[in-house]
Amino acid sequence: MSGEAHLPSIGVDQARELFFAQGRDPTPWIAPHISRSWQRSRPVDHHVIDPEPMALALLSERREQAMRLLNCAQPELDGLAEHAVGNGCVVILSDASGLILEEVGSADFLPKAERIALQPGVEWSEHNRGTNAIGTALAEREALMVLGGEHYLAQNGALGCAAAPIFTGRGELAGALDISGETVRVNTHALGLVRMAAQQVEHRMMLAEAGGHVLRFHARPALIGTAREGLMVIEGGRIVAANRVALELFSRSWDGLLDLDAEAFLGANWPRMEHRRNLLTLPGGRQIAMVMERSNTQDTARTTTRHATSSPGMTTEADDIQPLLHKAVRVLNEGVSVLVNGETGSGKEVFSRRLHAASRRSAGPFVAVDCASLPETLIESELFGYEEGAFTGAKRKGMAGRIREAHGGVLFLDEIAEIPLPLQTRLLRVLEERVVTPLGGGQGVAVDFDLVCATHGHLPALVEAGRFRADLMYRVAGFTVALPPLHQRGDRHALISRLFLEAGGAAKHLRLESDALEALAAYRWPGNVRELRSTLRAVVALADVGDSVTTAMLPAHLVGAWTSPPDDATPHALPHTEPLMSITRHAIDEALKACDHDVAKAARRLDVHRSTIYRHLARQRGKPEAH
Repeated sequence: MSGEAHLPSIGVDQARELFFAQGRDPTPWIAPHISRSWQRSRPVDHHVIDPEPMALALLSERREQAMRLLNCAQPELDGLAEHAVGNGCVVILSDASGLILEEVGSADFLPKAERIALQPGVEWSEHNRGTNAIGTALAEREALMVLGGEHYLAQNGALGCAAAPIFTGRGELAGALDISGETVRVNTHALGLVRMAAQQVEHRMMLAEAGGHVLRFHARPALIGTAREGLMVIEGGRIVAANRVALELFSRSWDGLLDLDAEAFLGANWPRMEHRRNLLTLPGGRQIAMVMERSNTQDTARTTTRHATSSPGMTTEADDIQPLLHKAVRVLNEGVSVLVNGETGSGKEVFSRRLHAASRRSAGPFVAVDCASLPETLIESELFGYEEGAFTGAKRKGMAGRIREAHGGVLFLDEIAEIPLPLQTRLLRVLEERVVTPLGGGQGVAVDFDLVCATHGHLPALVEAGRFRADLMYRVAGFTVALPPLHQRGDRHALISRLFLEAGGAAKHLRLESDALEALAAYRWPGNVRELRSTLRAVVALADVGDSVTTAMLPAHLVGAWTSPPDDATPHALPHTEPLMSITRHAIDEALKACDHDVAKAARRLDVHRSTIYRHLARQRGKPEAH
């Protein structure tokens, strides 16, 4: 057994001698994908030193661009973290270029220089690092391992890595998942874990991005609704996306399936299969179970998604908050405090967590303190901590305090206007000196953190009333973000659709009908997003699996508010709809003329998806629009 264990090492040593010393073909001694990768890696300097991570501001931009991937991969990173910690490994998520976006686990098995090389902000493409699991999995487009001396750079010879690429529904690389550790700790089990996790991420991304109709299918009906199901997305009568399970079941490649006419591929009756379990006949006559449902993602929001830069912690829909977040990130990264102002329930803490996730402090803690919920007698000890025996009932070993816990990260003070005046002076001193002294005396401790505060009140008015220190206001409000109330948000249709899915609509295969969506969007929502979430959870709880949610299933006060006409309008009137539709149709007609009726060119010219053009042409032919 021990002899067998050393055979791969002997083979790799022989291969390295052949390739690096003699310039000969190493294929007989190593796996074909390693041999191919070594050949591709020839331009890489053998003696390249481990790189420093890119600047935090630039890394934040790259994370923003990959936020859909980050959001969909987070559950898998959390799930693999237990394996990583238990085996002394790290789990890494990279983007399509091989840039590390996220790393969890422990890299203590490596020397310091190599630990730095596995941090977010370092690119592990073959072009930069030669043969390695992340870069080679992306280049080969398949899950693989690179163990010890199989790495192109000798300095990576202590590493064992298993990585799997992550694909979009159109066959484009989105990124890679990797487990890295000592060579003896990385094996086919680790490879199976990242391969399965990548499949989960792909499944989640496809559903998050889908518009139009989603087909779910599998030879085993019990697997429909799981990450092992086949998925296909149809928009405007065309197949626009499919996962790898679907390709395997249909014996097709992405090139052989995408953009096919759905009627030609699935038959003329495919639109009638919605929300009903059917048998689908595959090429060769085999039948599999399938369910078709309509996505709740709006076409307009989806079009925006494809061409807009995402923001941290957000879905990539049209988003009113995105420009505010982008500015706040830039300011916070310069060490300027940010004040988030907005009505109760408008999402101040959610915004602040997004801000932390996109900032230079994203790897550090996010420490939230709700100043309104703490009794006045406890705020001081909660914030500043205390020494042993500082007061009756104090913990035996004292407490560090929330400000010290925020060291290296972001301190979030919610409802900062509720801090008592005497403590405002002490907080100001900490913010100026960056040193916190616990109650009961003791040595002051230096702290380094960025500050985000929130309030639903108007701080200048509180300053005028003598309830808030002016100098503290200027310190915490270096940059103020005013979150709009829900009823004023232009993205509320897309937001409501997303929150409906998150509230359980996706899990129960519910469909939010347009009349219900309009009613929800028209309501004023005095409790803002918090009230909306509660309402959607109640609606989902009362619906049966597969239901179409209409206005009849909404609370009566919502429907009444929607159907009651204003003084100058009739019920259900949507002002400016027809002029906008006319402008849109004219723009599409002009683009088609300018592009000699080439749909793909017209879509690029207008910066929209081809399905938008196909629907327009279908309406012109007088055919019913395919949903």
